[in-house]
Amino acid sequence: MTKQASVSSVAIKFLGSAAIAVLMTGAFGLAGAVQAADVRHQEGEHLKPTGKGFGEHDPTGLTAEHAAKFAPNSTNGIFYHGGPVMSGTVNLYYICYGAWNFPNDPTQAILNTFGNSIGGTPYFGINTTYYDATNTAVSGLVHFAGSTTDPGSQTSALTDAAVQNIVANALTKPSGALPTDPNGVYFVLTSKEVTETSGFCTQYCAWHTSGTINNHNIKYGFVGNPLQCPSACSAQTTTPNGNLAADAMANLIAHELAESATDPDLNAWFDRRGQENADKCAWTFGTTQTLSSGAKYNVTFRNSSGTTNWLLQRNWINAGGGFCTLTK
Repeated sequence: MTKQASVSSVAIKFLGSAAIAVLMTGAFGLAGAVQAADVRHQEGEHLKPTGKGFGEHDPTGLTAEHAAKFAPNSTNGIFYHGGPVMSGTVNLYYICYGAWNFPNDPTQAILNTFGNSIGGTPYFGINTTYYDATNTAVSGLVHFAGSTTDPGSQTSALTDAAVQNIVANALTKPSGALPTDPNGVYFVLTSKEVTETSGFCTQYCAWHTSGTINNHNIKYGFVGNPLQCPSACSAQTTTPNGNLAADAMANLIAHELAESATDPDLNAWFDRRGQENADKCAWTFGTTQTLSSGAKYNVTFRNSSGTTNWLLQRNWINAGGGFCTLTK
């Protein structure tokens, strides 16, 4: 049976009042590996706010009116719609796509550090306030489980379907570079020359979704390279770790990973306008501190290698009436 592919995106910095963009996804077809086809909801990270009102990348046509009609009552400003959340440890995977210059380019190393640091933090712990129909909550734990590269199997002008094909290629023999992990989230991280034709840099900066790959429900997303449009997809030009692409992509990953955990199939947690938890706080950062370089940051993560500073968008807590915060 044909399965439906779902998508959710980090829109570019034009936040404003979210108009819903309706697009259609075509049939995805990777030699038996991908069974997704059909139209489905895609959410994304907005561009930075400019008042232009760009909205979500949403091929399913889910409207704010539809979301309101089926939303149960809540006092926290976000509503549960019956779908699953990601319980247990979320496994994070990267697929570095395009003409990356590794190991000379430190972007991947910085993002590996980020992936190894975000789990179990008070910041990601905000997601533990979300739960499923059995009252099982998101754990707040993340394990950076690995990465692979794809130098350009789908050309440098990607469609939504091509992004899913990139993920399927990484999970399917003969490459089989990454495991097929139903509790994983796979982010396609693009080099600066790669575009996404459904609206990268004009409507969104990143998105997440799910689809059937190797007969499993797989959560994945697209994270565009902010070097292509820093005014739209990076919060600042001088960044905490001295690498605009890595620092800005970390911000986008944090947003999409939170939404993947709390709304993996786009039928769990969102508000009456269709906004997921991170959407409700997009491009707001709360209290920041400033490094000697002039870079601003608002969270500090620790791992076995030491501490790192990041500027991350706030997230919506499902408690206390609901509000944007950096910590549970």
